[in-house]
Amino acid sequence: MKNIYEATSETIEKAASVIKTGGLVAMPTETVYGLGANAFDNKAVAKIFEAKGRPSFNPLISHILDIEQAKEFAILDERAIRLASKFWPGALTLVLNRKENSSNMDMVCAGLNTVTVRIPDNKIALDLIEKSGVAIAAPSANVSGTISPTSAIDVYDSLGEKVDMILDGGKCKIGLESTIIDLTTKNIVMLRPGGIAVEEIEKFMGEPILFSKGNHKLPTSPGQLLSHYAPEKKLRINVISPEKDEIFIGFGKMKCDYNLSEKRDFLEAASNLFSMLRLADGDKSQPKIAVAPIPNENLGLAINNRLDRASYPR
Repeated sequence: MKNIYEATSETIEKAASVIKTGGLVAMPTETVYGLGANAFDNKAVAKIFEAKGRPSFNPLISHILDIEQAKEFAILDERAIRLASKFWPGALTLVLNRKENSSNMDMVCAGLNTVTVRIPDNKIALDLIEKSGVAIAAPSANVSGTISPTSAIDVYDSLGEKVDMILDGGKCKIGLESTIIDLTTKNIVMLRPGGIAVEEIEKFMGEPILFSKGNHKLPTSPGQLLSHYAPEKKLRINVISPEKDEIFIGFGKMKCDYNLSEKRDFLEAASNLFSMLRLADGDKSQPKIAVAPIPNENLGLAINNRLDRASYPR
C-alpha cells in the first residue's frame, strides 16, 4: 500500500503536484472518497474513466473551492446562488449550464452543455483544491458499478496502484454520495437523492422538487446507471424474512447479521450503508445478501436509491 499517505500539509502539497501534472489522487470528502484529476485537463480526466472502467458518456462532478470559481465555467442564476450560499460547502451538487469558453471541460462533462459542480465539506479536499489551483473532477474512487469507498483502504482494495496517491482522511462523515439537482430547467429537478434530504431543499426554496431517474443510456449526471453500487453477491431488498442462504442487513431493533442503525437513525444508516454492504459481501458464511425495508423519507430516499441500483439484475 505504498500509495496511501496520511493527509498532512506536506502530502497534500505533493498530491497537488500530482494533480497539476495530470495524475490521479484519491481524496476524502464528507460523502465518499473521490478519484481526483484536473477537471480542465481532458487527458487527466480520461485516466479517471480508464482506472474506474467507467463509461465515458457518464459525466463527473467538478469539486471547487468557492462560488467564484464556479462562475469561471458555469452559469449561475439566482436559484443557484441561493442554494450554493445555503448548502455549500456540503453534499449538494448542482447541474448548471456551461459557459461557451469551457471546451477544456468536454471530457469531465461527457460532451454535454451542462456541468455538475459542488464544494465539498472536507478540509483535506478543500486544501487539495486550493493548492492545486484548479477544479478537481472526482467521481467515487472505486471500480465503476461497485460499492463506493468510505475509507482509504476501500480505495486501495478497489483500485490498487492505478491511483498515484491516496490521501487518508479517515472514514467519511456522511458515507453516501451528494444529492444532485438540475437547475437548467424551469422547475428544480432532483437527479440523484443523496446526503442532503429533498425535504430540506424544498423547505428552503419554498417550492416542490421534481424527481427524475434520468436516462440511463445517456445520463446527465452521475448515479443514473441502472446497475451501480453493487456487491459481488446477489442482493435482495425490502426483505422482512431472509432466506437461510442470505446475510441479513437490518434497520431498527431486529435479529440480523449487520444493522444499519438499531435506533432507526437515517444519518447513521447512510454512513454505514457502503461499509456494511462491503462487510456482507466479504462474509463467507452465506452466498447472498438481503436488506430490511428502509422508510422512503428523509435520507431513506437516498439509501433506497443506492439499494435499488445495487440490486438491479446484472
